[in-house]
Amino acid sequence: MAEWVEACAVDDVDKEDVIRFDHGGRSFAIYRSPDDDFFATDGFCTHEMAHLADGLVMDDIIECPKHNGRFNYKTGEAKGAPVCVNLKTYPVRVEAGKVMIDIG
Repeated sequence: MAEWVEACAVDDVDKEDVIRFDHGGRSFAIYRSPDDDFFATDGFCTHEMAHLADGLVMDDIIECPKHNGRFNYKTGEAKGAPVCVNLKTYPVRVEAGKVMIDIG
């Protein structure tokens, strides 16, 4: 069942960047691609629980700040050691300048 929540304003995230969003005891990462699209994943790396909002975004890749593991933030796919478990991704839509994610 869909549960859309407001994560942030569009202007809160620079192009090719990521911010943290916490809701209901869970943590998420909200990304803005170089093409100006928005994406959302679980907030923590699947390797050692470092928050991905502290990482580096390059094109469609987020690099974990702890051990440099990489994920495709659009698909959640783990892209190399030490990460081997994919990230969960969430549907995103933009409404009236707000980034909404479906956490349901």
